[in-house]
Amino acid sequence: MHTRRLKSTLICLAVLGALSAAPVMAQTTGTPVSTSTMNQESTRLSTEFTSFAGSSTNSQALVAGLRDGTAITLTETTTATTPSTTTTFTPATGKMGYGNVKIALSLTEAILAKDGITDPTAAELAAALNGGTLVLADGTSIDLKGVLAQRAAGEGWGQIAKADGFKLGDVMRSPKAVGVAAANGHAHVHVDKVELAKVHSVDHPGKPEHVAKVDRPDRPDRPSKPDRPEHPDHPDHAGRPGG
Repeated sequence: MHTRRLKSTLICLAVLGALSAAPVMAQTTGTPVSTSTMNQESTRLSTEFTSFAGSSTNSQALVAGLRDGTAITLTETTTATTPSTTTTFTPATGKMGYGNVKIALSLTEAILAKDGITDPTAAELAAALNGGTLVLADGTSIDLKGVLAQRAAGEGWGQIAKADGFKLGDVMRSPKAVGVAAANGHAHVHVDKVELAKVHSVDHPGKPEHVAKVDRPDRPDRPSKPDRPEHPDHPDHAGRPGG
């Protein structure tokens, strides 16, 4: 009987020891969920837009720069006849969450495809994001308001999509297909020159820049009131008759 009680006590102690050690092991070997999720989302978006950006390096630079609100440098692929070139720009919106990064890149892809550009250069990407003008070989031009510039001015994603004739839901499902369908014959245009807009980044994305108050003009002096006329001296009271 004594032996059974001793065994039961030892088993209980062993179980309690295992339970107390389990949290410690989990704390020392576990990976922070937030960091892991962020890395996975960044990798997923970079992979999704690799073809659109021209390379995995450019795609990673776009996702990281849009996420952190930092300068983005895109590099053109070097060919036998064309030297490597780079384009650097800073997002007009500042920092954005991964959901907004996906929307911004999807809208950019759809807008460029609508204008007949399905394989954009680094400069064309920068113009579509921050604003600019595409000068075509025939002398005509395409003005791009810039997805990020419009967002920084306070417009919603739905408004930006609607302005270009899109439904945001359709763009998110297949941006290139939606843009090509709305191309209206502008297929494979040849851009001769890209003029990037000058954009000032803002501290708070999605909000318009603060406008300084204008000083009000000085009010004209009010005319002074005329002096009141002095009251005439009252005449002495005449004495009563017989006084």
